[in-house]
Amino acid sequence: MDIVPHPTELRRVFGAFPSGVTAVAALVDGVPVGLAASSFTSVSLEPPLVSICIARTSSTWPRLRRAGRLGVSVLSARQAHLGRQLSARGGDRFAGVTWRATHGGEILLDGACAWLDCSIDREIEAGDHDIVLLRVHALDADRGVPPLVFHQSRFGQLDSAA
Repeated sequence: MDIVPHPTELRRVFGAFPSGVTAVAALVDGVPVGLAASSFTSVSLEPPLVSICIARTSSTWPRLRRAGRLGVSVLSARQAHLGRQLSARGGDRFAGVTWRATHGGEILLDGACAWLDCSIDREIEAGDHDIVLLRVHALDADRGVPPLVFHQSRFGQLDSAA
């Protein structure tokens, strides 16, 4: 019989793997809606796909998935406050945030180190999360802007000497 690890232990061990932090956002009925996702990864070059994982308990995702297109902004090392703000359960997640909406309603955050214009390709049920595959339509990056890193449940940045 397999032993099932406790969620606290899973979180501790999963936290040993550093990841970037993204803001996934769009205009929904003319209002900015978004969330932070650290479970972002590249999936495929042909076709161009990336993925995010969204908790089934998210109250934001059911609204955000209604958008035709989603903006994915890879947060910069100077945007830890946005990572916390977009993860908050209440309040205005876009208060004081400088952003722009594209023609398709995607929201891209100013100051991010990279951005992607995406649409939902498909969603896959996976335990207490959904894996959301996003088709990439356009993207760009500023290699001179360092990324925000999430590691051991804290925000940080890469050591430039490494």
